[in-house]
Amino acid sequence: MIDFHCHIDLYPDPASVLNEVDVRGTYVLAVTTTPKAWRGTRKLVGTRKRVRVALGLHPELATQRYSEVALLCGLLPEARFVGEIGLDGSSVHRGSLDLQHDVFERILEASAKQGGRIMSIHSRGAATLVLDALEKHRGAGVPILHWFSGTDRELERAIAMGCWFSIGPAMLKSRKGRELASRMPLKRVLTETDAPFARSGSKPLMPWQAYDCLVELGSITGAETDELRTQILDNLRSLPKRSSNAF
Repeated sequence: MIDFHCHIDLYPDPASVLNEVDVRGTYVLAVTTTPKAWRGTRKLVGTRKRVRVALGLHPELATQRYSEVALLCGLLPEARFVGEIGLDGSSVHRGSLDLQHDVFERILEASAKQGGRIMSIHSRGAATLVLDALEKHRGAGVPILHWFSGTDRELERAIAMGCWFSIGPAMLKSRKGRELASRMPLKRVLTETDAPFARSGSKPLMPWQAYDCLVELGSITGAETDELRTQILDNLRSLPKRSSNAF
């Protein structure tokens, strides 16, 4: 099982979730929302073989945490994965887009100087702006668009640019999410939960529930569930492995 976008540190009891991740053999990318949370999450994760921690600054926190951009850039030599980063153009956060854009550009530029990073990217309501920035900073690394919700044209552009995508049970609950997922190249798809924000009923999703989307994904792509399991694991293994932090 693979959960390529999970906020492990934001569960009420992250240690117990990590212990269960070990038992179930789940691969997890633990994204962080602030640079200051990165080292604490790494300590929490410890030496677990299947869990990696991404260095992030969530666009929703750009205003409050702008001063931490320099810290993030300074920590990049220690991090193979970057996330959650990106832009949020939803009505609540649209007013800070200029500041978000400055943060995102600085992170991409710094990532490029480090030879590129594997990036988990937020693009809600701002897909075109995200793609513009990625096009400008081609050397920033491998962009994996988490829970992509852009237009058909934006999806086509993202695919042409070589972007990857992470999808999960919550995304595939909506018709638009299913339509977008049906057009994503399966060789560039990973599974995610976006937990504990994404939920199953009244409870937060758990990392080992990321594959709950496979039946639905199979129904819209025509692929068998076992075929999808194999493909997604192959996708994870095909990500660049230029450091000991790779899966």
